[in-house]
Amino acid sequence: MKFDLHTHHQRCGHARGSLRDYLEAALAADLDVLGCSDHSPFFGEEADHYKPWVAMARSEFHSYLSECVALREEYRGRIDLRIGVESDFFPEHVETYRRIYEGLDLDYVIGSVHVVGELDIFHPDRWIDATDEFLEGEKERYCDLVAESARSGLYDILGHIDALRGDCPRLASIETPAVDRMIEAIVEADVVVEVNTSGVTKRCGGWYPDDALLIRLRDNGIRLTFGSDAHDPHRVGDQFERVRIRLRELGYREWYVFERRQPRAIPL
Repeated sequence: MKFDLHTHHQRCGHARGSLRDYLEAALAADLDVLGCSDHSPFFGEEADHYKPWVAMARSEFHSYLSECVALREEYRGRIDLRIGVESDFFPEHVETYRRIYEGLDLDYVIGSVHVVGELDIFHPDRWIDATDEFLEGEKERYCDLVAESARSGLYDILGHIDALRGDCPRLASIETPAVDRMIEAIVEADVVVEVNTSGVTKRCGGWYPDDALLIRLRDNGIRLTFGSDAHDPHRVGDQFERVRIRLRELGYREWYVFERRQPRAIPL
């Protein structure tokens, strides 16, 4: 089975193409399952459309879900559409998001840390004149947030868990016990981690997690899934086969898709 559970579209303000464009791209790429998982609204903010260049408005959320449902029926028999959302992790708003998601018929929720402190993790100013000491502190803050997101129980999948290194590849070589704490939290929560190939669009190249972290996840029995994190239809399913082969080389034998928030193992 060929699948991609992490895609975006034009509602989020920084992706290109409609939901239909992504379905057509998935068909062209011979996918069996496509997950729609656009950025959730900022439910913890008062403004209807807080940061419109980041996520859809709250008033658009139900139209997004309704369009997904309609397209799922239209494309039934040609491709299996799964309905999800990528949800930012804000510790102070966990219960607000939980109440909203519990009342929805979603297939999965991806939890991602995009903000550490005052800046987005991909903000160009973040790494100017960064010392190793500064990088260690930032990596610890990031890993601790990922760990907290796992413990929240809000998410089915954790998104790009080492994406902090996206525009600062040096971070991969910075060692900190916060990585151990993150792995321990993921194990305890029994949450699935995605292999996300959007690293190819960043300075780090490759995908998230890198091989070193994938090996540690394997050794701890952590389950995986796949997502391109496509923000353009041409990236749907990007590097799926390369990832599948590499995971087998690393000793993995299965990964997971979701339906109605239940994981199902797929042989690699």
